[in-house]
Amino acid sequence: MGEFKVHRVRFFDYMPSAIRAMAFHDPTEQLALARADGAVEIFNFSDNYFQEKVIPGRDGRAIEALCWAGRRLFSAGLNGEVTEYDLETLRPRYSLEAYGGPVWTLSCNRQGTLLAVGCEDGTVKVFDVLPEKIQFQKNLDRQKGRIMSLSWHPDGTRIAAGTMDMVRIFDAETGGATRRLLVERGPGAARSREVVVWSVVFLSDGTVVSGDSAGKVQVWDSATGTLVQTHPVSKWDVLALAASRDESSLLAGSSEGLVVQFQLLAPAAGRQERQWVRTRTFRNHSHDVRALVHSDTAVVSGGMDTQLVVRPLLDKVEKNTQESAMRKIMFPHRSLVRCVKKAGLLLFQFSDHLELWRLGDSDALGKPGERLPVKRKPEKLLQLKRKGEDHICCSSLSPCGSWLVYSTVSSVRLYRLQRDTHNMSLHKVSRLPRELRCVQQLCFSSDSSRLFASSSQSSVVVVALNQQEVKHLHTLRPKAGSSQPVHLLSPSEDGKWLATASTDGQIHVYDLHKLKVRLHCTLPVHSSCPTAIAIHPTTCCLISAHADQQVFEFSLLQKEYTAWSRALQKQGLHPAWLHRDTPVTHITFNPGNAAHVLMHDAFMFCIIDQSLPLPAAQTKLLNQMTLKSLPAADRLRQSHAFKICKNFQHLLCVDLLDERSLVVVERPLLDIQSQLPAPVRQKKFAT
Repeated sequence: MGEFKVHRVRFFDYMPSAIRAMAFHDPTEQLALARADGAVEIFNFSDNYFQEKVIPGRDGRAIEALCWAGRRLFSAGLNGEVTEYDLETLRPRYSLEAYGGPVWTLSCNRQGTLLAVGCEDGTVKVFDVLPEKIQFQKNLDRQKGRIMSLSWHPDGTRIAAGTMDMVRIFDAETGGATRRLLVERGPGAARSREVVVWSVVFLSDGTVVSGDSAGKVQVWDSATGTLVQTHPVSKWDVLALAASRDESSLLAGSSEGLVVQFQLLAPAAGRQERQWVRTRTFRNHSHDVRALVHSDTAVVSGGMDTQLVVRPLLDKVEKNTQESAMRKIMFPHRSLVRCVKKAGLLLFQFSDHLELWRLGDSDALGKPGERLPVKRKPEKLLQLKRKGEDHICCSSLSPCGSWLVYSTVSSVRLYRLQRDTHNMSLHKVSRLPRELRCVQQLCFSSDSSRLFASSSQSSVVVVALNQQEVKHLHTLRPKAGSSQPVHLLSPSEDGKWLATASTDGQIHVYDLHKLKVRLHCTLPVHSSCPTAIAIHPTTCCLISAHADQQVFEFSLLQKEYTAWSRALQKQGLHPAWLHRDTPVTHITFNPGNAAHVLMHDAFMFCIIDQSLPLPAAQTKLLNQMTLKSLPAADRLRQSHAFKICKNFQHLLCVDLLDERSLVVVERPLLDIQSQLPAPVRQKKFAT
């Protein structure tokens, strides 16, 4: 692999936001997830749980509920509005005032035609889902307390609503309340203390299941209004419930981080009816479990500890396979760090500001593993707060270090940077081309003379930069119309090529040196979404990594896959490589060795040496320590192309500054956990 001087960076204080709500779309296996800062993320469970899309948040948009209505996504929150999202432009399509105060819950009928909204003022408002918008239809009978949870009966004729101290059953046609199910306060609870019904589930046989602040899961018969079963789950609140599609399994999430599974089992001796029985307990969270999804094969949970946990059910998947492994998704599947190699600068992207840092320096030498004394400490040069209420969705720093740009869903802001030995000044470019409006990704050309910005309909806006003006040059569009957003941009080092990748798997390459900029080629569409792309500076080959962990090399000159790529696909990647559970998020190249390709995910970085043989399936993939102990002749014979380093963990960025210098940006999980609020107190043995 070689030796590198490593700049180990741990001063990027990235802090993910808590998970507040989730909704699963069964036909496409897409999970929508809402965070406390108002951001919405879309994960594709059929594509190795890849985070396909991110809709940035907004100040004051506290989302409490999410739901799908067919292929359309809606949210509601404490600002009292119902919002529909445009999943192509990655921004809210519109927001509609519910006129009932803060909205606590949202639920759509199975047919996708009606949307029920639970409000602070005790009303349940029903909206028609029309092709272009939603339209108010009626109010159901008003209740005294706020509506905290809603669930439709699968046939769409009734609605269960959880409020204070009770569950109400409504007739969806007339709007009248037909049943009142009183929830017990629990043993030892004061009479003045209200019980909050945080979650309800309405099953097709008329059973209603409720989870409440007294820590109970209760099963009701909605036809007679009687309590059938009570299951004490926790001393703390039961915040979330979820049922499987066949309604044979039920999940409950609590404030102490527990997820409890109940199953509808055959009757015991002397009983005629099946009963809900507590069968499993999962402890995968340290804090509140605020959201649950029960897929066909897994328990999906999220909450205050910011982690999305996918826990496969071993009776639904084959054991000792990739599908049976638990996943914890902690970091975004995109880069939040920009590295300017020549100037030694790092740009960190937060939701509300940007930070510009200069790396430290050391001229000392040492042995592998030694810490070198620092001659110059890292220095924060700039902190730029965003303007407006919309959160930052993308940002970039030019290779020369003189241009800084960031975008929200509503605007793009470009700045000129001027540096001297002691000070840094920032000048905003006031007049930008009107084409720079709705932007999802930004990057600069290698000579810093052009800015590339991905826009709607998979198009890319090209802008010329100079000290006098910023001028629109071209808008690049693929020949075959694509409505999906471009999430990856990669210009070549010589400025001739620009590669783009969209979330539908299409990769386009544009020739920028022609008099009339045109589409050069479109790569064959792989079944999995690209997670990182890069163009080799000397061979003019495009390297792409995908969510299913496949790696391809495509020659831009020959317009075909290279011999190395065909050999890799013929032999197949090593099983240990394919079983990794985090995607490659960055690819770069060693300027001192054209055969070296560097890429990283959250837990390792790898140098692929294309001059060495590919690893066979029966060989050990991670063999660096073994090779060190072998003689030179044996070492050469057992070497293979994949040189993997796992000395650093929770990686947000790995990049080469030069052929002997490496920058590694880490965000240790313990640092994130230390900034979380204290969990509920749990009594431990002997304390």
